[in-house]
Amino acid sequence: MEALSVVLYQNDPGTAHSLAVGLSQHFESVYLARNPEDVRPVLAKHRAEALVLDLETSGPDEVERLHRDFPSLCIVGTHRLADDKLWAEAMSLGASDICEPRNDDIVRSLLHRFAPQAVA
Repeated sequence: MEALSVVLYQNDPGTAHSLAVGLSQHFESVYLARNPEDVRPVLAKHRAEALVLDLETSGPDEVERLHRDFPSLCIVGTHRLADDKLWAEAMSLGASDICEPRNDDIVRSLLHRFAPQAVA
């Protein structure tokens, strides 16, 4: 089974910790980016296949830049008030999904994309 690396950036440390714990139950490696500037170096260092990105801090334009720099990266954006407009915009810019920052939603989104590779 192939090990998957997931990078997680959430502005709120409590949310980041909670999501990291939840993701680590399903994926081999979960790495935290401490701030928006750390996302790219952490992605490159760990050759991550997925990114869970706080869109409240980063915004849809960052999705576009990350998609351009890492075209095969699965980007799941999180936003507490995600609506259809934000979802459509982020998806058009390269996101794989947008959801609220809840473990169940994020894990479901990533497992949908990586089901054959995920750790059971």
